[in-house]
Amino acid sequence: MDLTAVRFDERGLVPVVVQDARTGEVLTLAYANREALEETLRTGQSVFYSRSRKSLWRKGETSGNVQEVVEVLLDCDGDAVVYRVIPEGPACHTGERTCFHRPLLGGRKDLGFALGQVYATILERLKTLPEGSYVARMHQAGLDRILKKVGEEAGEVIIAAKNGDPEEIRWEAADLLFHLLLTLAETGLTLEDLAETLLKRHRPKEASG
Repeated sequence: MDLTAVRFDERGLVPVVVQDARTGEVLTLAYANREALEETLRTGQSVFYSRSRKSLWRKGETSGNVQEVVEVLLDCDGDAVVYRVIPEGPACHTGERTCFHRPLLGGRKDLGFALGQVYATILERLKTLPEGSYVARMHQAGLDRILKKVGEEAGEVIIAAKNGDPEEIRWEAADLLFHLLLTLAETGLTLEDLAETLLKRHRPKEASG
């Protein structure tokens, strides 16, 4: 990023929207000065400026809930920044995943958001292997058991579609997607890897001539 393009306010600050790179979910709104942006770009970790303490604030330095920054975006007017991050733990000091957890107007979540949330949960379960967790149980059973389950769920989707029951299709497709996500996690692939492959494969062809 060319920091000369950033329009800092009279206090030398610019607002930073922090977004989960996997789900698109907005995690928090903070502020950065030039030094905080430089540190973020240099370290690949979220760094902000605390207006109350009047000093740099490195996300996770006390809580351990660091954020790996995968992309930094500047808006069209140059007066706002987005950190796209992979969070390690909650973003909010209350323990919530996001600081924006108090809805004033509800809304439906899209598939990309849901897949990201579920994938993040799967990764957390694989890391901690909590007792009673289905993910932990499947992990301990091994990859062959997971792949067998993928095949079973694919068959269930086919049967549901042949039956023509939308509700049955929805539930069976959700089961299939869940086990596909588990397969990705077990084999070290991410949603970003899958998205990159899909976009490369289905990118519109440029008009010839």
